[in-house]
Amino acid sequence: MRAPQRMTLESLINVSPLSLPQFTVIGLCALVAMVDGFDTQCIGLVAPEIAVAWNVSVAQFGLVFGAGLFGGLLGGMAFGAIADRLGRKPALLLAVCIFSAMTLLTPVCAAMTQLTAVRLLTGVGLGGALPAIISLTSEYAPYRLRATLVAVMFCGFPLGAALGGLITARVMPVYGWTSVFYLGGGAPLLLLLPLSLFLPESARFLAHRKPDRLERLLRKLGWEERWNGESGSVANRVRGSVRGLFSDGLASRTVLLWATLFCSLLLSYFLINWIPVLARHAGIQIQGAVIAVTMLNFGGLLGCLTIGQLSDRFGATRVVGLAFVIGGVAVTCLGLNGGSSVQMVCTAFLAGFFSIGGQMCTVALVPTFYNTGLRATGVGWSMAAGRFGAISGPIVGGALLAAGLSASILFLIVGGVSLVAAMAMLTLGAIKPVTQPHGGSLDNTVT
Repeated sequence: MRAPQRMTLESLINVSPLSLPQFTVIGLCALVAMVDGFDTQCIGLVAPEIAVAWNVSVAQFGLVFGAGLFGGLLGGMAFGAIADRLGRKPALLLAVCIFSAMTLLTPVCAAMTQLTAVRLLTGVGLGGALPAIISLTSEYAPYRLRATLVAVMFCGFPLGAALGGLITARVMPVYGWTSVFYLGGGAPLLLLLPLSLFLPESARFLAHRKPDRLERLLRKLGWEERWNGESGSVANRVRGSVRGLFSDGLASRTVLLWATLFCSLLLSYFLINWIPVLARHAGIQIQGAVIAVTMLNFGGLLGCLTIGQLSDRFGATRVVGLAFVIGGVAVTCLGLNGGSSVQMVCTAFLAGFFSIGGQMCTVALVPTFYNTGLRATGVGWSMAAGRFGAISGPIVGGALLAAGLSASILFLIVGGVSLVAAMAMLTLGAIKPVTQPHGGSLDNTVT
């Protein structure tokens, strides 16, 4: 009987067909992204109901939205470093525990200050989960499919947000706004057990930081007989640090990535948080507002898949940049809605397809720019940079709304932000690829 061909860990992951363990990683990470999306969306959907129950102005929720996003910023930075030092899996389990517990505490809040504090801590967990799931998916994906598989996994986020809209529309009128948070906190709590039992640590991370545990993992995954005992990666010579994101020719790419994510997340979270409120101001019933937000997220999901496929064929930066341009026009049209539910639903879908779909594809590209030693740190800090924009969206939106700015001007400004994201992405594509010591390009072959 012919012995199986032995190869390095990198070759084993990059050359072999996708296996059950890899699909398990992608599936479990997608489920985490779904509950993350559900929790992120639900606060915007229930905000008008809480405002009525507590007799406060909806404009005050700008601070609540911003607190959750600021928590996400802190979580991304902190948990990115934790994931690069202790492992992707322990960082993820801790993050899920935090946002599950804080979401379950939300119905206990009785004042805006309490709600703001709880959403801040919820955001720490939500933001902290992203570097782990993006890095894990990236590191179990062959380089030829890395950006595509990360994008597919991250589709769980808008899918969870869309399902959150549909579930909220059904549950909230019957059981009240608190029921939404009990569902949002209970789901990740139930997810902890399968994550603990079935989610493996990143093989690339173990080769980099804990090689004594790698052989045991490969035996569990059924890859041991095909491994020749070598990593085949330069990652073990690179230590994760923020300084590393600006060394070896990475500085300009890091800055442009951060600029793109800043603008695109500002846009995304503005739409997610303020469409329900502005729809109600336009006289559209809660059902119509929920459907509009649902279509925004479904549009983002379909847009991510479509833009991802086109990116593989025509070039990621070119396609994503064009998507941001078209998305900017769609976002501007949202502000021209005259109280028509149908018009709002259609334009929300187009805005989601191009702008949010483009933003998700940008997130999927981030791990391809950094090697294993820098990946979680790179993802965490890139998402943190994006969170600065995400924080700005709800807070500035609330301030401008309170100042009496018309919806048409508000959405025109946000549509212009999408164009800035397009410029940053297209500039990123014009930069000559940086070659790594092992001969790969940071566009698609970083290990």
